[in-house]
Amino acid sequence: MSQTSELDQDYPLSEVPPGQRKGIVSTSIVLFGFTFFTATMFAGGKIGLAFDFKTMILAAVAGNLLLGLYAAVLGYIACRSGLNSVLMGRFCFGETGSKLSDFLLGFTQVGWYAWGTATIAIVLVRMLGLSPAWTTPLMVVFGFGFSLTAFVGYKGLDLLSRIAVPAMLVLLLWSLTIATRDAGGLTGLLAIQPKDSMSWHMALTLVFGTFVSGATQATNWTRFARDSKTAVWSSLIGFFIGNGLMIVVGAYGAMVYQQPDVVEVMVLQGLSVAATVMLFLNIWTTQDNTIYNFAAAGCNLVRQDRRGLITLVGAGIGTVLAIGGMSDMLIPFLILLGSIIPPIGGVIMADYFYGRSGRYPQLEGTRLPRFNWVGLSAYAIGAACAYASPWVAPLVGIGVAALSYVVLFEVQRVRLGRESLSGVDA
Repeated sequence: MSQTSELDQDYPLSEVPPGQRKGIVSTSIVLFGFTFFTATMFAGGKIGLAFDFKTMILAAVAGNLLLGLYAAVLGYIACRSGLNSVLMGRFCFGETGSKLSDFLLGFTQVGWYAWGTATIAIVLVRMLGLSPAWTTPLMVVFGFGFSLTAFVGYKGLDLLSRIAVPAMLVLLLWSLTIATRDAGGLTGLLAIQPKDSMSWHMALTLVFGTFVSGATQATNWTRFARDSKTAVWSSLIGFFIGNGLMIVVGAYGAMVYQQPDVVEVMVLQGLSVAATVMLFLNIWTTQDNTIYNFAAAGCNLVRQDRRGLITLVGAGIGTVLAIGGMSDMLIPFLILLGSIIPPIGGVIMADYFYGRSGRYPQLEGTRLPRFNWVGLSAYAIGAACAYASPWVAPLVGIGVAALSYVVLFEVQRVRLGRESLSGVDA
């Protein structure tokens, strides 16, 4: 196992040892803070404009249950192995081949970081009536400021989440109470008719796809779980309940006020100060987790335990992208993520449960091939099918990648068996 300094006990290049595991409160609250994200509420707002109340609730439950189960399966593997997704990638993609997943997972996280940094700067300038000239300086301040808790590591994320999550829950429940009153209670909510239209599979794509990249990398925290039960339940709490709450809150406000932006909804409710606080905490608890994910992928990419430095580099890249206009690219970015990220999770699950019979060897000392062509080919097939699919792209990507891995694994097993027999006959 690689040596880790006392100040950096996040094990970016090795298994998390048993003595460093966390309980369900710590793991759940970090994941809860991670899923409290403005973009998810915006996606919920789009659904709220397109469905009646009952259908909206059904879409939120179905989509987030699928997302939670996906995160829970990966969380189970992470806890049992002590590895995160980028380290698992060495097994299913190969030593050099895993750099593909490192790059993809790192790219998605720095993209989210840029979007969050740009969004809070732009919104604060508008809400506080500041000169537009303040936008870029605020992006720089937030771009590096949000990375401080991630620089500290898991302990920093845990501390912030313990403060921010209860505060956000109070603010959101306050907003929901006002919205229910303004709608005329449950009777009024049930009477609201949608103004827009959306297909059922598009609703599932929005719910599942908005945060599937985060679910794929939630292994960065579930690998710290004390046992597999803790990993599974904390994943469900974070992604089924936490992400589900974000979808419902966004949809709720959109139905009542015909406004998909939750910050604008709170302003309409007379909660301008609360909206500012909620936005700040909401984005910070996701931003620090996001850049932490980037650092984990970056450490594996360069094969060096330089998590603190890579965190700051990622914050710098995210800030530059934010200044360059990342806030205008949310929808195309989500469509791209729904195609290229979920197949990684599908390959990981198939490799662990089918290819390795539910057990990874110790990473250190294990000789792995440079390229695992079974895993890489399965990923390519899954990503291509997800991109071309008219149905729920993330689910297609996961399912096709996993099935392709099993088929290709068996083809390789047969081929190697034949080669072995040929060698014996010779």
